Amino acid sequence: MRLKYLFVPMIAVFILFAFVKADNHYYKSSNQDPQGEQEVKEVVQTFFEGFHKQDSLLIKKVVHEDVMMQSIGKGKLGEIELSKQDFNQFLLSICSIPETTVFEERIADYEIKMDGKMANVWTPYSFYINGSLSHCGTNSFQLFKRNGVWKIFYIVDTRDREDCVEKRG
Repeated sequence: MRLKYLFVPMIAVFILFAFVKADNHYYKSSNQDPQGEQEVKEVVQTFFEGFHKQDSLLIKKVVHEDVMMQSIGKGKLGEIELSKQDFNQFLLSICSIPETTVFEERIADYEIKMDGKMANVWTPYSFYINGSLSHCGTNSFQLFKRNGVWKIFYIVDTRDREDCVEKRG
């Protein structure tokens, strides 16, 4: 009789585990769209290509006209702040970097999450000026697909000057 009481909870746990496992598998497989992920990655890579070439027209090809840019970093008093940057000011600032200044944002990885017409690209990075590490952080790009074309509509990044070697290797 005791064995019967022990057996029923074990079956219940087994069934529950099977449903959780199946549900988890559904969400993992429903987010996999290799072609879509490649399209989204190429949009972000084009953004960085334009950034490094200081080509505002190339950047504008992959961003929505109402793109928003924000950054999370330390303020003058050391507190964490969220600041907003005007996109046109951003373009002006990168286009006005002198040719004698070499800058490179090295992307460590592209982590892409998609849901149909929306995507997020998470890119840890290290930023170098004239070969020296300036800062590191993570970019988060929000994209949407309209008429078959992916566009970046929101960019937020973090910027850290400390512990970059430990964070990025």
